[in-house]
Amino acid sequence: MKTQSPGAVPDPVRVTVWNENVHERKHAAVAAIYPNGMHETIAAGLREVAGDSVVVRTATLEQQRHGLSAEVLDQTDVLLWWGHIRHHLVADEVVEDVCDRVHRGMGLVALHSAQGSKVFGRLMGTSCRVDWRHGDRELLWTVDPSHPIAQGVPHPVVIPDQEMYGEVFDIPAPDELVFISSFTGGEVFRSGCCFRRGHGRIFYFSPGHEEYPVYYQPEIRHILANAVRWAHRSDRRAPEPAAHRQMGWYEPVSGPDQPLGQFTSSGS
Repeated sequence: MKTQSPGAVPDPVRVTVWNENVHERKHAAVAAIYPNGMHETIAAGLREVAGDSVVVRTATLEQQRHGLSAEVLDQTDVLLWWGHIRHHLVADEVVEDVCDRVHRGMGLVALHSAQGSKVFGRLMGTSCRVDWRHGDRELLWTVDPSHPIAQGVPHPVVIPDQEMYGEVFDIPAPDELVFISSFTGGEVFRSGCCFRRGHGRIFYFSPGHEEYPVYYQPEIRHILANAVRWAHRSDRRAPEPAAHRQMGWYEPVSGPDQPLGQFTSSGS
């Protein structure tokens, strides 16, 4: 657990932005919007909004162990995850490691089609399927203005071009619902959902299809910076050893000098 002396400047939040980085290399139209990859655009937005309060690195699918070695994960306070058409290529051992870190207190921000990722599905325990269609205007409505992720966010945020995600969204009921979205076809969607798993905090945020410049939009960058702050925990847990208790450890101690209700271990 990190501790800060009184008046000390807090350590920066260590952020890793993970991206498949497939669309940007396969499709010229996507590369024109995100020439350095969505991961670098998202990372740049966090640095722009959060400044010195974050240290941001990036990782992609094609790197060794997808750029998420045990060392990288141990040095990540909050992981942002963007995936779409290569969910099945993410190694199960990496999925297990990411989920383990979340349970121990690493924050996770799942972006757009990351709802279909192995990581998000494993943590939710459901199919996480959505209704969808391409090309629509999205209105992002704040439904919990007191929530830290909603601070400083306009109501609504207008996203001129975006992929429609609509209900039913097959997820467990969120612990906190921050945003819902509406579309011109009448669809609505729970687009900003908070969950807690073990010691970790998870935020799912749907805006961010690869064909549209959503991650350049100032309001979206502001929300992601808020999400990183919210998802960060300074009391991240180390793996806990299994407890092996001997029989009789709870036996009460008798005697005139021992207050009632005190216990001792009878093992040696």
